[in-house]
Amino acid sequence: MMEKLKKNKYIILFSLVLISLCLFSMRFVFYECDYFWHIKAGEYMVNNNTILTHDIFSWFVNGKYWFSHEWLFEIFLYNLLKIFGNFHIYIYCFLFFMILLFSIFIPNRKEYLKNIPFCMLWFAFSAIIFFFLQARPHLITYCLISILLYILFDLYKNENSLKIYFIPIISLIWVNMHGGSSSLVYILPLIFIISGIIPFKFSKIEGVKYSKKQLIKFIACFFLAFIPLFINPHGYKMILYPYENMGNSLMLSNISEWQCSDLNLLVDYPFFILAFIIFIFMFLSKKKIRLIDFLLFLFGLYLGLKSLRFWPFVYIFMSHSIFYYIKDRKIDRGTCLVFGVLICTFISLFIFNISNLRTSPKKIISDKAISVLRKENPKRLLNYYDYGGYLIYNDILVFIDGRADLYSLYNYEDYLDIDNLSYGYDKLLKKYKFDYILMPKKSGFSTYLNDSSEYDLIYSDKKVVIFKVK
Repeated sequence: MMEKLKKNKYIILFSLVLISLCLFSMRFVFYECDYFWHIKAGEYMVNNNTILTHDIFSWFVNGKYWFSHEWLFEIFLYNLLKIFGNFHIYIYCFLFFMILLFSIFIPNRKEYLKNIPFCMLWFAFSAIIFFFLQARPHLITYCLISILLYILFDLYKNENSLKIYFIPIISLIWVNMHGGSSSLVYILPLIFIISGIIPFKFSKIEGVKYSKKQLIKFIACFFLAFIPLFINPHGYKMILYPYENMGNSLMLSNISEWQCSDLNLLVDYPFFILAFIIFIFMFLSKKKIRLIDFLLFLFGLYLGLKSLRFWPFVYIFMSHSIFYYIKDRKIDRGTCLVFGVLICTFISLFIFNISNLRTSPKKIISDKAISVLRKENPKRLLNYYDYGGYLIYNDILVFIDGRADLYSLYNYEDYLDIDNLSYGYDKLLKKYKFDYILMPKKSGFSTYLNDSSEYDLIYSDKKVVIFKVK
C-alpha cells in the first residue's frame, strides 16, 4: 500500500512538471504566415455554414478546386478565437502540447518511472516541439499519432485488447483536421502487421510472430483506419492527396519547412542528437531490439531526414518504446526536491515572460500599407508569397499565398521566376497584366521595379513597397 502511494506521488509530481513545462513552452508560440488564411477560411465557413472546396481568396485561381484538407481545424480555430479572443493561440498550443505529453506519459508511466533521470532527459527532448508551436493542425496530428501508437502497442502486448475500436474515430478526426498527414493512420498499423507476420532474427534485431488472433486484429486495425478516410468533403481523392503533396518537387524545394535536414545548420542539431541517442540506447542495450521498434525508428528517421517538419514524429514514435531498452534504477533521494525545483522554475519563467506573450497577431504589413491597398482596390495584385495570408486576413484578393499545393498547379512556378528575376520574368509580368505590386522593400525585385519607368512607387515604409503599373 505504501509503495503504491509512493508511486502515485511521483506520478502526480511528474505530471505537474509536464504541465509547468507546457506553460513555459508558451513563450515559444508564434504566429506563422499560414495562420491568417486558416483563420479567415474558418470565419467564412462558420458564417456561411458551408465547407470550402474551391478558392475564394485569390483573384487568379478564384473558383478553382482547393484541397481544403484542414477545413475542420480551421472551423475549430475560428471558434476558439470567438471564445477566447486573441489569446486563443495560446489556449490551442498549451492544450494540445499537454495532450501530447500526457498521451505519452500516462500509458507508459510504470516504465517511465523505473528510471526517472532518463525519463526527465527524454521529456527534455520534447522541446523539439517548441519549433512547431503555432496555430496549425500539426499539433493535433502529433496527439493523434501518439494515441494511435498507444492503441497499437497495447494490442502488441495484449492480444485481447479492445482499444482498437477507437481507431475509426481517430481516423475520422484526422482526415478532416489534417488530411495531408492522414495516411499515417493506416501506415502505422501496416508497419505493425509487417513486424509480426513471420519470425525474424538479424544480429540484435528480433521479430516475434504474432498469434493468429493478434494478426487478425492488426489487419482489422488497418481497415478500421482506412475506411473512415473516405468520409471527408473530398471523398476518395483525399486518399491520394498526401502522396501527391509529398511528390510535389516544386513545393518541396522552395518551402523552408519542407527542406531536408542539414548538418551544416546548427539549428538542425537537436534533431540529429535525438536520433543518435535513440540509436545508442537501442544498440547498447542488453535486450534484443524488437523489430517493430526498429521499423518505426527507420520510418521516422526517413521522414525526418526528408523534411524538417517530420522530426517530431521520430520523438513520438519512439516515446512508446524507448524505455523498453533502459535499465531500471532506484529512485534517488532528492527526486521530489528536483521535481519541485523544476515546477517552480518553469512556472516562474512563464510568469516572468507572461507580459511578453503576444495577445494579437504581429502585423506583417503595416496598417497604413493595408489602407493604401484598400483605397487603390487592386484587381490584379502581385504580392510577395509570405504576405498572402495576411492580405487574405484583411480581405484583399491575392495572386499567391501559403497554399502552395493549390498554386503549384497554376502559377507558383511563374511567381518564383518573377520573384527571382529568372529568365523570361519580364514576359511573365506582361502575361498576368498586374495592376499593383506589393513586395519587401529590401529585395532585388523591388530594386528592379524602382529603376523601371513602367512602375510608379505609391507607398514605401521600412518593410514593404507598393508599385502601381502604368
